[in-house]
Order: sequence, then C-alpha cells, then structure tokens
Amino acid sequence: MIFELSLFLFGIIFLGLVVFLIKAVYLVNQSEAIVIQRLGRFHRILAPGLHFVIPFVDSAHVCFWTFVAHNEYGKYIRFVRVMRKIDLRESVYDFPKQNVITKDNVNIEINALLYYQITDPKAAVYEVSNLPEAIEKLTQTTLRNVIGSMDLDETLVSRDFINGKLQVILDEATDKWGVKINRVELQEVNPPRDIQVAMEKQMRAERDRRAIILESEGEKRAAILKAEGDRESRVLKAQGIAESTILEAEGQAQARLKIIQAEAQALETIQKAIPGKDPLAYMIAQEYIKTLPEILKDATGKTILFPYESSGLMGSLSTIKTLFQETK
Repeated sequence: MIFELSLFLFGIIFLGLVVFLIKAVYLVNQSEAIVIQRLGRFHRILAPGLHFVIPFVDSAHVCFWTFVAHNEYGKYIRFVRVMRKIDLRESVYDFPKQNVITKDNVNIEINALLYYQITDPKAAVYEVSNLPEAIEKLTQTTLRNVIGSMDLDETLVSRDFINGKLQVILDEATDKWGVKINRVELQEVNPPRDIQVAMEKQMRAERDRRAIILESEGEKRAAILKAEGDRESRVLKAQGIAESTILEAEGQAQARLKIIQAEAQALETIQKAIPGKDPLAYMIAQEYIKTLPEILKDATGKTILFPYESSGLMGSLSTIKTLFQETK
C-alpha cells in the first residue's frame, strides 16, 4: 500500500516536472518571434533560438487573427488562426474582389494583392487586435478613395500609379502597427459587361480609323513619290538634252573652227606659192570642180547649162593652170 502511494506521488512529481519543463522552455525558429508576457504585462520578445522562462509566471501571448484563403472551389473563405509565434517573413494577402465606384460613376470589380512584413512584433500584437483583418479593411477603404478620384479610362491605364499611391498610403497608416507594406498589386480591374462591349466597339472603331489614316497616308506618300520621280525624270531628261545640245554645238563649233583654220592655212600656202595672185580664185575654182559632177549627173540631153558665173570658173581654171606651170 505504501509502495503504491509512493509510486503515485512519484508519478505526480514526474508529471509536474515535465509540465514545468514544457512551460519553461521555448524553441523559436528562424524568422519567427514570440511575445512573452509576465503576469499579464509585456515582458520581452524571444528571438530565434532556445529560451528559458519562468513557468506559470511568463507565458506566450496568443493572437486570434482572421485570414482569407481560396477553397477547393476557388471561393474565398475566412478562417481564424491561433498565433503564438509571429512570422517575420514577407507575406502576401490576396483580397477578395470588391466593387468600387469610379469618379464617373462606373461600378468596377477590383482584386488586389498586398505584400507586407511584420517589423515590430510588439506593435503588431498590442497596437491592433486583429492585424490581417485591419490591413484588409484599411486596404479596401483606401482603394475606394483612390479609385473614386479617377475616371474609368484613367483607372484602366494607371495601374502603376494606383499601386504606388496605395503602397505609400498603407505604409504610412500601418507603421504604428509595426508593419511594412512592401508592394501593392492590382490583379484584375473588371468593368461591367456593357462597358466592356462599348470599349471593344470603341477599340475596333479606333483601329479601323487608324488603318484608314495609315492607308491614306501611304497612298498620299506614294503619289508624292511618284510625282517627285516624274519631276526628277523630266529634269534629268531636260538636262540630258541640254547637255547633248551643248556638246553638239560645241562639236560643230570646233569642227567649223578646224575647217576655218585649215582654209586659212590653205590660203596662206597658196599665197606663198603664187605671190601677187588672189588665192580666193583658186579656192572658188576648187568648189566649182567639186559641184560639177552633181550638175552633170542631172543632165538629160546633150546640152549642159552653166550658171552665169561660169566665166569666173574659166578664170579660176586659168589661175590653176598658171599655178601648176609656175610650180614646175
């Protein structure tokens, strides 16, 4: 009986020691932190590693945070997670789609992603009761304010501007919660179906207009190039004709100059051969002799008609005869 009682007491003491050790030892993983309270008040933050605390006096603060996730059907569901260890890594929060009204009263659906990181576990635990839900509600209201100040067309083409503005506003608002907002991304911006149809029609009309303009500009450019080509062709042709005429005239002038020079040399030679005689008579006689076969070729009878100046021809022939005799 005494042995059984001793064994029972030993078991109770051993169980108490195990519970004491469990309550006294905390193992914190990398990129995690635990907020320790002593008698209900903040005591310290446990960094990664092995730590010992006073059992039943020191205890880890427990948080009940609400998160949103996709289920197997692609729907958003909310669930509550009991948090004793605070994750210090960058986390992504996928918000459900929400309806937002633009400045021109168009109701659009927007789905956003938010990347945040807890930098101060103490502030994340004590400055706000439910950190993920607070970030979600703050993001939704801020998104409504930002989109509400913009038109639909401006909203569709200003995603980078909206992301940057949301990131700045949310980062300033969540700084006292010990949270750093690293980035905000708009996944989807979906206007109503009738607006989408109207936008598609407008886009097709704009594309058709651009195609017509481009085609007209192409035809205009082609006509201009053709006209310029014709003009340049005519100019080049005229330049070619002008240059050819100039060259021909220059050639004829040079030929005449050569003939005149040759005749001058011939006259000078004749003048030297028969001093005191007129060399023009000799030259005229040569021209008559050259044209005489042409006159005889057209003769049809035995009678040959000579022009009135044939007496000059006879004188020229006598001059040639005298010239030959003197040269002998």
